[in-house]
Amino acid sequence: MRIGHGYDVHRLVPGRDLILGGVKLDYRLGLDGHSDADVLTHAVMDALLGAAGLGDIGRHFPDSDPAFKGIDSQKLLAHVRTLLTEKGYRVGNIDVTLIAQAPKLAPRLSEMEQRLADTLGIEAERINVKATTEERLGFTGRGEGISCHAVCLLED
Repeated sequence: MRIGHGYDVHRLVPGRDLILGGVKLDYRLGLDGHSDADVLTHAVMDALLGAAGLGDIGRHFPDSDPAFKGIDSQKLLAHVRTLLTEKGYRVGNIDVTLIAQAPKLAPRLSEMEQRLADTLGIEAERINVKATTEERLGFTGRGEGISCHAVCLLED
């Protein structure tokens, strides 16, 4: 068994869609980034890549590469799945904590779990997504961005 941790953060800006875990949310701001800036999926990918000893998303999907401009992060996660399969790993479980003052995420968390599970080809029960605020403290508490931590267990 191998354990991995991933972390990502993106700034909230006008004029972008807010996509978390492959789910588009109705919100007045979106996350800024080279791809779709799906902070949840990015943290999950970093956890999976780290557990497998395969570096991080910057190594595999550099923001200097125009091929990844605006790309759906679920496509990147599908590639990570392929890399894990090639190394003989399967996902034991993934646990995620989203940190955002707004919008309220609880009503959409199970949808995010299912979307990630579908992309990874595993049961949704293997994925747990939680959300919390920071009680209006720090950049997330002021609504300037969203951050995310993810941990995973890989089995061979």
